[in-house]
Amino acid sequence: MRCTRPGNLPLELNAFIGRTRELDELTSALRTARLVTVTGVGGVGKSRLAVRAAAERSPRDGAWLVELAALRDAELLDHAVAEALQLTDHTSRPPREALRVHLGERELLLVLDGFEHLVEACAPLVRDLLTHAPGLRILAVGRRPLQTGGERLLPLAPLPEAEAAELFADRAAAGLPHFAVDDGNREDVLELCRRLDGIPLAVELAAGRLRALSPAQLLARLDDRFRLLTGARRDVPPRHQTLRTAIGWSHELCAPLERLLWSRLAVFAGQFDLEAAEYICAGDDLPAEDVLGVLDELIAQSVVVREESAAGVRYRMLDTVRAYGLDWLEAAGEATRLRRRHRDWYMGLATWCELDWFSPRQTAVAALVEMELPNLRAALEFCLTERDEAHLGQYLAGTMWFYWVGCGRLAEGRHWLDRSLELDGGHEDARLKALWVLGYVAVLQGDTVAALAALHECREGADLSGSAVAAAYAEHRIGCLALVTDDIPRAEALLRSALDRYQEIGELNSNVLMGQVELAMALAFRGELGIAVELCEDVRRICEDHGERWTLAYALYVLGYAAWTRGEADTARELLTESLDLDHRFRDLLGAVLAIELIAMFTAAEGDAAEAAVLQGAASRIWPSVGLPLFGSGNFGGPHTACEEMARGELGDERYEECVRAGAELDLDAAVARALHTGPGYERTRRPPRREGRGGDGLKQGELRPGQRA
Repeated sequence: MRCTRPGNLPLELNAFIGRTRELDELTSALRTARLVTVTGVGGVGKSRLAVRAAAERSPRDGAWLVELAALRDAELLDHAVAEALQLTDHTSRPPREALRVHLGERELLLVLDGFEHLVEACAPLVRDLLTHAPGLRILAVGRRPLQTGGERLLPLAPLPEAEAAELFADRAAAGLPHFAVDDGNREDVLELCRRLDGIPLAVELAAGRLRALSPAQLLARLDDRFRLLTGARRDVPPRHQTLRTAIGWSHELCAPLERLLWSRLAVFAGQFDLEAAEYICAGDDLPAEDVLGVLDELIAQSVVVREESAAGVRYRMLDTVRAYGLDWLEAAGEATRLRRRHRDWYMGLATWCELDWFSPRQTAVAALVEMELPNLRAALEFCLTERDEAHLGQYLAGTMWFYWVGCGRLAEGRHWLDRSLELDGGHEDARLKALWVLGYVAVLQGDTVAALAALHECREGADLSGSAVAAAYAEHRIGCLALVTDDIPRAEALLRSALDRYQEIGELNSNVLMGQVELAMALAFRGELGIAVELCEDVRRICEDHGERWTLAYALYVLGYAAWTRGEADTARELLTESLDLDHRFRDLLGAVLAIELIAMFTAAEGDAAEAAVLQGAASRIWPSVGLPLFGSGNFGGPHTACEEMARGELGDERYEECVRAGAELDLDAAVARALHTGPGYERTRRPPRREGRGGDGLKQGELRPGQRA
C-alpha cells in the first residue's frame, strides 16, 4: 500500500493490513499522550505498526522516523536525531540545543525506532525535548519501556492465529502468485502459525520458504526453526533478516544475569509462577531473592510475558524465545541439571495436588493441574527418557490418577502409565501405584484384558512386597471391573473387602469414597435400594465435611436413580442436575455421560421422546472418549435401553434416528447445557421447531422435523 509521505517515513507500507485493533489503540493514544512507547519481542511487528500509525496520525509538520538500531555509540544519539530531521546546523552549539530550537515551535511526531540498547541515553533526551517543544509528540518503539514520566505503554502481542494465517498467505502469494490457503493445506498453515507464536517476522520468513518447501514440509522441519527461517530481503534491517538474529538482538541487550535467567527459564514448557522460577532457576550465581528483580527486567524487555490468571500472576515465554534460551542452556552445560530441578518442583506440585484433591480445594486443584499440564508433561518426559529416573516417572504418572480419571484425561493417562511401566524403575512402591492406576484407567476405557493384567500384577506384587496399600487398591479396582462387566456378586464381595482393607490401614480419600459409591451401585443393580441409599448418604455427609465434590457427583447419581425408582421424579431430576453440573465442572466424561443417559430416560418418561433421543445422541458422542458404550454392561445400559424403547415407540425408527443424529452433533458443552436446560448452549441448540403448513400439528417444543438440525 502506498501512503502519503509524512516527513521522512518510508513511502511504502506492506500489502498485508492487520492489527486493526492495535492500530486504533495506538492512534488514539497519540491523540492524548505526548509519549507513547510500543514494546514487544523481536519480530512482533512494532516498527511496522508504528509507521502505519504515524502515517495516519501525522501532525502539521509531519512524522519523522529515527532508526536507532544500528547506532552503537550513545554519544551520537543527538546527531542521529538531527540527521533524521534533516536538520543542518553550522553553528558551534551542541546538537541538543539545535534540536530544542528546531522543534520548539513545530507540531511534529518523532518516531524513535529500536532504542532499547540506548535507553540510558534516550530517556533523558526524550524528557528534554518534550519539555522544550510543546507541539512535539514522540512514538518510541523498542523491546523495553523508556521508564520516563508521562510514558504511555502499549505492549504488542503476537498475531492471533487467523491474522497470522492471513499474513502467511499474503507473503506466500507475493513469491508464488498462485498460492492460496485451501482445504488441502489449511491445517498445516494454522499449525505453522501456532508453532511460530504468531510472530510476524517468523511467519513471513516461513512463507518465503514456500518457493522450495510445502507447508507440510515446513512444519516437519520447524524444530530447527533458527536454521530454517532465514531471509534475504534487502529492504529489512539486518537484525530482522533471520529469526535467530532478531531474537539474538534482544539477547545482546540483556545484562549477564538477565541472559542467565533467560536460559534457565527456558526449561519451563508453559506458564510458570514466581515461586517455581525462584526454586528452579536460583543458584550461587543468582540468589532466589534476586530472581524477581531480574525477571522484572526480562518482562520490561519483552523476553517474558506477564499474564493474569485465576491463580494469580503468571509468566511465559514465546516458544521462539524459549527455543533460543534452550540453545544457551545446552551450551552452558546446565540443561540436565535445570530439567532435574524442574522435575523435582513439579513432582512436589503433583504430590500436594493429590493430597489436596480430597479437600475444599478440589476444583482449584483441577484448574491448577490443567494450567500446569505442559510442565507436568515435560517432567514426565524427562523421567522416562533420562537414565535411572524411570521410577520417578512411574510415581508421577500414578500420582496424577485424580487428573487422568477425574478430569477427562483417560487417554493421556494411559499413554504415560503404559510408557512408565515399560521401563524397569527398580522401585516397587512406585511400580505398584502405576499398575493399579493403569488398571483403573483401563477399566474406565472398557479395556478388560489390560485392566485385569495390570491389577493382577499389582495384587501379586503387593502380596510379595507386603504393601497393604497397593493390595487394597488392586482389590478395589478388580471389584470395579466386576461391576462394569455385570458380575455383581463378585463386585460386591471385592468392594466390601477393599473397603475393609482401607479401614484397617486408615485410608480415607476420594478413591475410598468412590469404592463405597461403587458398592452402592452394585446393590442398587440387585434391587437393594435402601442400603444403596444409606451408603451414598454416608458418602454425601463425608464429602460435605471434607469439601469433596468429585465423588459426591457419583453419589448423587445413585441417589437420583433411587429417587426415580421410588417415583420421586422432581427429586430425581434435581439430584441428577447437580450431579451433571459437578461432573462437567471437572470435565469428568464418565460421570457426565452416565448422568446424561439417566436424564434422557427421565425425559422420555415425561413425554418428550424427541428430546430424549437428542440426549441419547449427545451421549453417543461422548462414550467413545470414555470406553465401550456403557461398558457393554446390561446394568449400566438399563436406562439407555428403557429410554430407547420409549422414544422409538413414540417417534418411530426414522424419526428417532434423526433425533439421535442431531444430538450426536452437539459438543460436550452444548450437550450438558441441553441436559441441564441452562445457558447459551441450551438456547442455541434447543430452538422451537419451524412451523410449516398448518399450525397446531401437535409437535412439542424441541421436536425435530426431517432435515432440521438440533
